[in-house]
Amino acid sequence: MAEKDVKVSAQHVWVDGEDRHVHLGLTNYVQAALGTVISVDLPDVGDSIEEGEPFAEIESVSTVHEFVSPVSGKVLAVNSHLENNPSLINEDPYSEGWLVEVRLKNESELDALMGMDEYYHFVFKDKA
Repeated sequence: MAEKDVKVSAQHVWVDGEDRHVHLGLTNYVQAALGTVISVDLPDVGDSIEEGEPFAEIESVSTVHEFVSPVSGKVLAVNSHLENNPSLINEDPYSEGWLVEVRLKNESELDALMGMDEYYHFVFKDKA
């Protein structure tokens, strides 16, 4: 998936997919801010996640951060590669470093998310 094609939340979580099946991951901006990721705690397959609720805990060499889900739905898959290689989030955040695959409960939640251009302006508006 191309970075430009994803939708992004203000909490730096991207969503990409077709129909009601989407993948969630962390943006390049936030993975760089975290530093080297050393562990991930993700929901289990079959769990439900809710928009606005924490769904992933990411530990880096400098911090532990909970990430809030931008969508609600059922977890269909988790990225098992992150268990042994959590730094995939740093190396390839928009492809190999995805976190979970979800079947959306409400596709209209995607309407509240930003495109990458809007997200770029959101992140860097105070830094110009």
